[in-house]
Amino acid sequence: MKALNIIAVFNKDFTRVLMCYRRKDPYKGKYNFVGGKIKEGEDSLSAAYRELQEETGITTADITLKHFIDFSYYHYGLKLEFFVGKLDKDMPVYGEENELFWIPLTENFFDLDRFAGEGNIGHMMMLVEMEKDKIFN
Repeated sequence: MKALNIIAVFNKDFTRVLMCYRRKDPYKGKYNFVGGKIKEGEDSLSAAYRELQEETGITTADITLKHFIDFSYYHYGLKLEFFVGKLDKDMPVYGEENELFWIPLTENFFDLDRFAGEGNIGHMMMLVEMEKDKIFN
């Protein structure tokens, strides 16, 4: 089964989430979490940190990621691993592949016209909100 990761990075005050604005398909022109492919033989956490640094400049010194939930899409032979983390400080981020934006947590992440994932981003953000005290404390 092919494995991918997505990573929700929250600012230090837990008021915004870092998202990329997709420049290509799938989901061209929509906001999505950062992330990417897990290479063969690579463990999930290392892959998440690698993708995060490649896509944002955020390193292991800046954030602690936690493996939060997985989704298996058997029809597509795909496993999607969802990681979350909160920055300890404000810092610059950069993205070469996609433009990066800090999106307020007050947004409607179920808005299919703006956010990728057929509603999954809204679902994941709702779960993080419900469990934030356990995740980040």
